[in-house]
Amino acid sequence: MKTALPRFPRTLFVALLLLALAAFAPPKLKKVQVAKNLTVGLPADFQPLPDDAIASKYPAVRKPLAVYSNPAGRIDYSIAARQTTFSSKDYGLLLKIYESKLKSTYSKVDVITRDIKTINKRDFMVLEFVSTLADNRRGREMMAPLRRYELMQYAIEGDQQYVFHFICPVEEQAQYQPVAQAIMQSVELK
Repeated sequence: MKTALPRFPRTLFVALLLLALAAFAPPKLKKVQVAKNLTVGLPADFQPLPDDAIASKYPAVRKPLAVYSNPAGRIDYSIAARQTTFSSKDYGLLLKIYESKLKSTYSKVDVITRDIKTINKRDFMVLEFVSTLADNRRGREMMAPLRRYELMQYAIEGDQQYVFHFICPVEEQAQYQPVAQAIMQSVELK
């Protein structure tokens, strides 16, 4: 005696197919003008951090041009500019220097991408990695290592070096890695 398998409803199949295709669609980004010569696409829910929040989250002598964060404040995208004597001809050397600096800054760095990519007719240095910062303090209760997914992109224009930095907790890497890559692909530097 044969038993018939239940038929899969056509509308359910179409809905699942659309959902699967949407998962692979690039994220929708809104274009934001950061400076006169610089625009970038960002998720609609990313908001600029006010100066006082930037100062507390990124304490440095040179303030970034801009920092954008998701509503929960766990994911950041920052853009900084600083003077440099290097040129785009030095990208190969600079990539090695930056990777070495990362490895000395963090307890562990798992490099995903280390490359020079052309984006919107401009070359960028790209470092994509997972960083681990272990608590090495003595005499205190040890905290769990801090692990983050980071995507950094660098470009030199004239005497200015631009640094684009996306950072999120490693637990959210699967969700935000495609977003980070789309943001970096949207950078237009004139």
